[in-house]
This record gives sequence, C-alpha cells and structure tokens, in this order.
Amino acid sequence: METIAAIATPPGQGAIALIRLSGSNAFSIARSVFLSKTTKKTSDIEPFRPRVAHFGVISDHGIVLDEVLLTAFRAPASFTGEDVVEIACHGGSLVTRRILELLLRSGASAAAPGEFTRRAFLNGKLDLTQAEAVMDIIGAQSDLALKAAARQLEGRLGNWIRSFHSELLDLSAHVEAFIDFPEEDISPDTGAVMLGRMREKIADLERLLATAQQGRVLRAGVRTVLSGPPNVGKSSLLNLLLGFDRAIVSALPGTTRDTLEEAIMVQGWPLRLVDTAGLRDSADALEQAGILRAQEQRNQADLVLVVFDGALSAPAPLPAQDPRMLWVLNKADLVEHPSWRGVSAVRISCVSQRGLADLEAAVVGKLQQILGQSEAENDVTINARHHECLKRSADFLKAAEAAFINKLPPEFVAEELRASLAAAGEVVGRADTEDLLGRIFSTFCIGK
Repeated sequence: METIAAIATPPGQGAIALIRLSGSNAFSIARSVFLSKTTKKTSDIEPFRPRVAHFGVISDHGIVLDEVLLTAFRAPASFTGEDVVEIACHGGSLVTRRILELLLRSGASAAAPGEFTRRAFLNGKLDLTQAEAVMDIIGAQSDLALKAAARQLEGRLGNWIRSFHSELLDLSAHVEAFIDFPEEDISPDTGAVMLGRMREKIADLERLLATAQQGRVLRAGVRTVLSGPPNVGKSSLLNLLLGFDRAIVSALPGTTRDTLEEAIMVQGWPLRLVDTAGLRDSADALEQAGILRAQEQRNQADLVLVVFDGALSAPAPLPAQDPRMLWVLNKADLVEHPSWRGVSAVRISCVSQRGLADLEAAVVGKLQQILGQSEAENDVTINARHHECLKRSADFLKAAEAAFINKLPPEFVAEELRASLAAAGEVVGRADTEDLLGRIFSTFCIGK
C-alpha cells in the first residue's frame, strides 16, 4: 500500500501544525528531508527511535524550510497500524504547504479524506464504530456529545455488537445443525429454548434501536421551535436565551415573517432554537407564507416551546398539548390574567429575566422525558447508519421467529438468521464492501 501524507491540522495560522506520513516508505521519505540539529547527520535517526521527538530541520536541497520536531511510530504500534511519521512544524499556511509538497515530491501520495482512519480500520486498529467516533469527537459541540463519542471510541458499541453477533451465530449454528442432520427432529424443549433466545435477541436490538433519537439529538442538537400567537415574546425569548439581539422585536404583530435559527447550550444539552412567525389568521400573503413555514417547523421539532402572554386571557378552549410541548407564560413582571390560574406552565419575564433558570430546568426535564432516560444512563447511542443496519437485523430476526413459530423448514429460519447476522455485522464493518467504507470515510477531514 502506498505511503500517504497530509496536513492533519486545520488551515490557517497557528503556533503549531502537524503533518503526517503513513506507509511502508514513511521512514525513508522522512529521512530524505530531515536533518538532525544535534549531529547534522541523518544517520542519527537511523533507525528511528519510536515515540521519541527528534529536533531538526526540513531541508529542500539544502534550503531550510523550517525547524521541526519529528516523531516516529513503528508498525504495528501506531494509529494506522503502519509506520507513521508526524512532523510538528510552525503553523503557517505557506510553510506547511511547502513541507507537504516536498514530501509528495519525495515519494508520498496525497491522502484522501479519512484515509488515515480508514487504514487504522483495515489494519484492525479500530472497528467501524470506533472510526466513526473519531469524527464524532472532532465534531462534538457539547459535553454530552463528547462523552457519547468517547464511549463509542472506547469500543462499547463495537463490543456490544460483537457479543450479540457471537450469540446469534451460536443460535444460527444450532439451526444449521438440524439442516445437516434432518433425522434429528427439534424437540419441543429445544424449540422453546431457541425461540426464547430469538426473542431475547430481538428485545436487545429494540433497546439499542431506541437510542437512535438520543444519538441524533446529541450529534445534531435538539430542534427547539418557539411557537405561539403573535406578539407574545417569542423573539424576545430567543434573544434572551442567546444573550444577544438576534431577532427584531416590535410591538407590531406579524413582525417575524421567516424562521430564524441559532444554536445554544442549556445545561450541557445542544439546542437549535428556531424562532417562527406568530400563528393567527391573516390576509397578508407574506405573513401567510411565514405562518405555513412556522407550522412545518413545529411539526418537525423535537421540542416545542409554546409561548403565551400571561397578562392576556388564556385561549378558550386551551389548545391541545403533545409530549413534545412545554408551555411558557411570558410577561410575569405584569399581573397574570386570572384565566391562567391553575394552568401548568413555566412563568418567565423576558424583561426582568425572571424564571429563566426555571425554564432551563424545565427544558432539561422535558428532554429527559422525551428521550426516556438521562443521557448519563446510556452506555451507547447509535447513529443513523447503525440504526438502519440494526433495524434490518431486527426485521430479519423477527422473520426467523415467525418462520420458526409457523413450523417452516429449518432452511427458512437459517436464511433469515444469516441475513440478520450480516446486517448486524455491517455496524462494526464485517461486511467489507467498498461502497460502505467509501461512504463513511469520505465524510472525514484530510489528514484524519
């Protein structure tokens, strides 16, 4: 496999940049451009001492490009499982580009996005869930997302899948044995045990599938829509939560015509706040378009903060709620209208900021209610790809259960079990298809 090189740090100016080499020729390429500052001899680093930082310069035909620290990692004790060299140079755009160009002229090839991590996967250093966790850690925007990604990088999801795969393989082997030895009928007791094990595996999959929504929320943020009648303070609440004036606030109804979206953190939870137009009957075509968009956003929301003016009379009858909704009574600095007495809602004032802590606590409580349990109680959360694979695995397993119950020939049961095994194996990369790997690693950044 060819030796690859890439800049592993973001473009732009910084104190330090990192350039990586990986492959069988990584050491020889590095030796051809590196000169030790201590002895002035390249032989000083022959052979490379692993995990020792060598101080020297990168030289292009006698022209010094930069002073660097060079660290070598011998296969297989490296991130990719290959010989790896990391060059820490000064973090300027020009110097890093010049060093990379020199490495490419010296025999390296430019790394594709995610190619270092892909090689780590192919060389057995990571399973596919751990490889995905690398990018989840890089892209984490909250402490909760970072913790979830770190648990996945530890291999918890991969270990769960491998254990599940092994148990399902044992079950499949029993069924295959009855196919190979048809004279051995499945006794009622044996059949009941096998059916029970199938149902246990189905339940295990469904518990893991239930974490998909939480995984999506941690990675993308909770889509939180501010909804309600016009002029109740939705835009003021958006500005208050953000800590700066993002939305135009006016006493005129219908000021907000389009949606506004901003990201915030509430007690560690990432929220994507969406301010929407006030819901009312309107003859104005532009306002009607905004109201239609507001309704669409509300339908797609994970959490809906329904804002009312507590100083005005409550709608009669009160609108129906669904589990995603949290009612918020604004203008608590004014006298509350008697019609709101006894109505369960968070009372706040965007003017005095009264009740803001209560609102944040209510939001977190509602999120834990929606997701079924607190994030801290979950070992793993799955992403959309995992969900698709595990859903197919569960469907095949249910088909095997049905075939078994209906006393179909064991070949039918075995075929469904094999399909369930294959689908579950795709989560950790046991289905070694180029399309699957290409789709995953193409989302990675260069140098990772």
